[in-house]
Amino acid sequence: MPSLTFDDDCHLYVIGDMHGRLDLLERVINAIDRDIAERGAAALTVTLGDYIDRGPQSRGVIERLSVNPFPTPYVALKGNHEALLEAFLANPEVGRHWRQLGGLATLASFGVPVQQLMLDRNYDEAAVRLKHALTEEHLKFFASLETSLVVGRYFLCHAGVRPGIQLEHQSVQDLLWIRHEFLSSTANFGKIVVHGHTPIVEPEVLPNRINIDTGAFSTGRLTCIVLEGPQYRFLKS
Repeated sequence: MPSLTFDDDCHLYVIGDMHGRLDLLERVINAIDRDIAERGAAALTVTLGDYIDRGPQSRGVIERLSVNPFPTPYVALKGNHEALLEAFLANPEVGRHWRQLGGLATLASFGVPVQQLMLDRNYDEAAVRLKHALTEEHLKFFASLETSLVVGRYFLCHAGVRPGIQLEHQSVQDLLWIRHEFLSSTANFGKIVVHGHTPIVEPEVLPNRINIDTGAFSTGRLTCIVLEGPQYRFLKS
């Protein structure tokens, strides 16, 4: 599990689930640019996964992030939707589940016809077409995704952690998919868990966790939180 030194003089920019909304990502990039220009502090940017599916520009989001568009060092984490894409490439039958979670939008953004998939057909062919559409840069980006990151007092992951299990022993399944057991827990996890995965109307800042998934695909609101030691604020984009 990667770990970085983070002190009160360092700004940590954390961005929630994008789901194919390249337009919102561009706004957040610009907001971080402005913030860095005004404050000039050492900083790190982290994205929490779910770059693809549902929204119209999954390919554009991946291509933008793969070259680090931020004015800071950058770490990209994996979401459950990236895991679904990888699973589909390995086993096209996963498409039956993936298409119900917005996967057809991703396939379309990569130029893969989806008409037959809408009829629950031709998953093998679609997987082959997707493999051909993915460039070396796309594959490098997906391969680079971390499942968690420790930065000072914060533990960052896509979905959350399982209570009662040490952070270093969390399963990938839970880091990408967990909901109820984590969201309902008031336990001290050892660090403050910063996550997305479960859409909410407003960012949720609790003593043991911070949820910044504000449902960008449907709400048009992509949240970026700035963590400065124990303090936090949100960037307006």
